[in-house]
Amino acid sequence: MAKLVILNQGMTGRTFELNVERTTVGRVEDNAFQIADPSVSSHHAEILLRGADITIKDLNSTNGTFLNGERISEIVLQPGQVLRFGQVELKIDDGKPVSAPPAPAPVGAPASAPAPAAPKKPVDSTMVMSRGVSLSDLEESGTRAGGFDTNAAFSKKTNKANRLFLIIGIIVFVVIIALIIYALNLAK
Repeated sequence: MAKLVILNQGMTGRTFELNVERTTVGRVEDNAFQIADPSVSSHHAEILLRGADITIKDLNSTNGTFLNGERISEIVLQPGQVLRFGQVELKIDDGKPVSAPPAPAPVGAPASAPAPAAPKKPVDSTMVMSRGVSLSDLEESGTRAGGFDTNAAFSKKTNKANRLFLIIGIIVFVVIIALIIYALNLAK
Protein backbone atom coordinates (compact mmCIF):
# COMPACT_ATOMS: atom_id res chain seq x y z
CA MET A 1 0.00 0.00 0.00
CA ALA A 2 1.40 3.38 -1.01
CA LYS A 3 1.76 6.06 1.63
CA LEU A 4 3.06 9.59 2.09
CA VAL A 5 5.78 10.12 4.70
CA ILE A 6 6.44 13.65 6.00
CA LEU A 7 10.14 14.58 6.07
CA ASN A 8 9.99 17.96 7.89
CA GLN A 9 11.48 18.32 11.35
CA GLY A 10 8.80 18.19 14.01
CA MET A 11 6.55 16.07 11.78
CA THR A 12 9.19 13.54 10.65
CA GLY A 13 7.82 10.06 10.12
CA ARG A 14 4.15 11.05 10.17
CA THR A 15 2.50 8.98 7.45
CA PHE A 16 -0.75 8.76 5.56
CA GLU A 17 -1.81 5.62 3.69
CA LEU A 18 -3.33 6.16 0.27
CA ASN A 19 -6.12 3.60 0.35
CA VAL A 20 -9.12 5.47 -1.09
CA GLU A 21 -9.81 6.66 -4.62
CA ARG A 22 -9.68 10.40 -3.74
CA THR A 23 -7.69 11.95 -0.87
CA THR A 24 -7.72 15.68 -0.15
CA VAL A 25 -4.70 17.33 1.44
CA GLY A 26 -4.72 20.68 3.22
CA ARG A 27 -4.40 22.70 6.41
CA VAL A 28 -8.03 22.56 7.60
CA GLU A 29 -9.75 19.66 9.36
CA ASP A 30 -12.16 18.68 6.56
CA ASN A 31 -9.28 17.24 4.49
CA ALA A 32 -8.60 13.50 4.58
CA PHE A 33 -4.90 14.28 5.20
CA GLN A 34 -4.57 17.40 7.35
CA ILE A 35 -1.17 19.10 7.50
CA ALA A 36 -1.37 21.90 10.05
CA ASP A 37 1.34 24.14 8.60
CA PRO A 38 0.86 27.79 7.59
CA SER A 39 2.56 27.23 4.21
CA VAL A 40 -0.07 24.62 3.26
CA SER A 41 -3.29 25.99 1.77
CA SER A 42 -6.61 25.15 3.41
CA HIS A 43 -7.43 22.85 0.45
CA HIS A 44 -4.00 22.39 -1.12
CA ALA A 45 -4.16 19.30 -3.36
CA GLU A 46 -5.92 16.05 -4.09
CA ILE A 47 -4.45 12.62 -4.64
CA LEU A 48 -6.27 10.27 -6.98
CA LEU A 49 -5.74 6.50 -7.22
CA ARG A 50 -6.29 5.39 -10.82
CA GLY A 51 -5.49 1.70 -10.98
CA ALA A 52 -1.81 1.35 -10.10
CA ASP A 53 -1.15 5.05 -10.77
CA ILE A 54 -1.12 7.73 -8.06
CA THR A 55 -1.94 11.16 -9.47
CA ILE A 56 -1.42 14.42 -7.56
CA LYS A 57 -3.42 17.49 -8.56
CA ASP A 58 -2.76 20.97 -7.15
CA LEU A 59 -5.96 22.81 -6.18
CA ASN A 60 -4.65 26.31 -7.02
CA SER A 61 -2.75 26.46 -3.73
CA THR A 62 -1.06 29.69 -2.68
CA ASN A 63 2.45 28.27 -2.13
CA GLY A 64 2.26 25.56 -4.79
CA THR A 65 2.80 21.82 -5.09
CA PHE A 66 6.24 20.64 -6.15
CA LEU A 67 7.59 17.28 -7.29
CA ASN A 68 11.36 16.84 -7.01
CA GLY A 69 11.70 20.65 -6.82
CA GLU A 70 9.55 21.51 -9.86
CA ARG A 71 6.12 23.15 -9.52
CA ILE A 72 3.35 20.95 -10.87
CA SER A 73 -0.38 21.23 -11.48
CA GLU A 74 -1.08 17.51 -12.09
CA ILE A 75 1.29 14.56 -12.45
CA VAL A 76 1.56 10.80 -11.85
CA LEU A 77 3.72 10.01 -8.80
CA GLN A 78 6.39 7.33 -8.55
CA PRO A 79 7.74 5.71 -5.35
CA GLY A 80 10.73 7.52 -3.87
CA GLN A 81 9.85 10.92 -5.33
CA VAL A 82 9.86 13.95 -3.03
CA LEU A 83 6.62 15.90 -2.99
CA ARG A 84 6.29 19.34 -1.39
CA PHE A 85 3.14 21.18 -0.30
CA GLY A 86 4.22 24.77 0.50
CA GLN A 87 7.20 24.14 2.82
CA VAL A 88 6.20 20.61 3.91
CA GLU A 89 8.16 17.84 2.17
CA LEU A 90 6.89 14.29 1.82
CA LYS A 91 8.23 11.11 0.26
CA ILE A 92 6.08 8.66 -1.68
CA ASP A 93 6.64 5.18 -0.22
CA ASP A 94 5.11 2.08 -1.80
CA GLY A 95 6.19 -0.15 1.10
CA LYS A 96 8.62 -2.17 -1.03
CA PRO A 97 12.36 -2.15 -0.32
CA VAL A 98 14.32 -0.09 -2.80
CA SER A 99 16.93 -2.16 -4.64
CA ALA A 100 19.35 -0.91 -7.24
CA PRO A 101 19.26 -2.68 -10.61
CA PRO A 102 22.35 -4.84 -11.29
CA ALA A 103 25.08 -3.07 -13.24
CA PRO A 104 25.64 -4.49 -16.74
CA ALA A 105 28.91 -6.35 -17.30
CA PRO A 106 31.41 -4.55 -19.52
CA VAL A 107 31.64 -5.77 -23.11
CA GLY A 108 34.35 -8.39 -23.52
CA ALA A 109 34.71 -9.11 -19.81
CA PRO A 110 34.68 -12.77 -18.75
CA ALA A 111 31.39 -13.91 -17.26
CA SER A 112 33.01 -14.86 -13.94
CA ALA A 113 34.65 -11.46 -13.38
CA PRO A 114 32.80 -9.23 -10.94
CA ALA A 115 31.18 -6.18 -12.47
CA PRO A 116 32.87 -2.88 -11.63
CA ALA A 117 31.07 -0.72 -9.11
CA ALA A 118 28.73 1.82 -10.65
CA PRO A 119 29.62 5.44 -9.92
CA LYS A 120 27.61 6.84 -7.05
CA LYS A 121 24.91 9.33 -7.89
CA PRO A 122 24.80 12.49 -5.80
CA VAL A 123 22.21 12.19 -3.07
CA ASP A 124 19.19 14.46 -3.46
CA SER A 125 19.05 15.64 0.12
CA THR A 126 16.40 17.72 1.75
CA MET A 127 17.48 20.65 3.87
CA VAL A 128 15.23 21.16 6.86
CA MET A 129 14.78 24.79 7.80
CA SER A 130 13.98 25.50 11.40
CA ARG A 131 10.92 27.70 11.68
CA GLY A 132 10.86 28.66 15.32
CA VAL A 133 8.80 27.02 18.01
CA SER A 134 5.90 24.74 17.12
CA LEU A 135 2.57 24.86 18.91
CA SER A 136 3.15 21.40 20.39
CA ASP A 137 6.47 22.57 21.89
CA LEU A 138 4.68 25.48 23.56
CA GLU A 139 1.91 23.27 24.91
CA GLU A 140 4.41 20.77 26.33
CA SER A 141 6.55 23.30 28.18
CA GLY A 142 3.73 25.27 29.84
CA THR A 143 6.16 27.44 31.83
CA ARG A 144 8.09 30.59 31.09
CA ALA A 145 11.81 30.94 31.48
CA GLY A 146 12.72 32.35 34.89
CA GLY A 147 13.51 36.03 35.12
CA PHE A 148 11.92 36.98 31.80
CA ASP A 149 9.55 39.56 33.27
CA THR A 150 12.21 41.14 35.51
CA ASN A 151 14.89 41.65 32.87
CA ALA A 152 16.00 45.30 33.12
CA ALA A 153 16.93 45.49 29.43
CA PHE A 154 13.27 45.09 28.50
CA SER A 155 11.63 47.09 31.27
CA LYS A 156 9.16 49.85 30.35
CA LYS A 157 10.77 53.23 29.97
CA THR A 158 9.05 56.47 31.04
CA ASN A 159 8.33 58.95 28.31
CA LYS A 160 9.00 62.51 29.59
CA ALA A 161 7.70 64.16 26.41
CA ASN A 162 4.26 62.52 26.79
CA ARG A 163 4.09 63.51 30.45
CA LEU A 164 5.03 67.13 29.63
CA PHE A 165 2.45 67.27 26.81
CA LEU A 166 -0.26 65.98 29.20
CA ILE A 167 0.59 68.59 31.88
CA ILE A 168 0.56 71.47 29.37
CA GLY A 169 -2.76 70.22 27.96
CA ILE A 170 -4.35 70.19 31.43
CA ILE A 171 -3.10 73.73 32.18
CA VAL A 172 -4.45 75.04 28.85
CA PHE A 173 -7.81 73.33 29.51
CA VAL A 174 -8.06 74.90 33.00
CA VAL A 175 -7.17 78.35 31.61
CA ILE A 176 -9.85 78.06 28.87
CA ILE A 177 -12.51 77.03 31.41
CA ALA A 178 -11.49 79.96 33.66
CA LEU A 179 -11.77 82.40 30.74
CA ILE A 180 -15.22 81.09 29.83
CA ILE A 181 -16.44 81.45 33.44
CA TYR A 182 -14.97 84.99 33.60
CA ALA A 183 -16.66 85.94 30.29
CA LEU A 184 -20.01 84.60 31.52
CA ASN A 185 -19.73 86.62 34.75
CA LEU A 186 -19.03 89.85 32.81
CA ALA A 187 -22.04 89.24 30.55
CA LYS A 188 -24.48 89.22 33.51
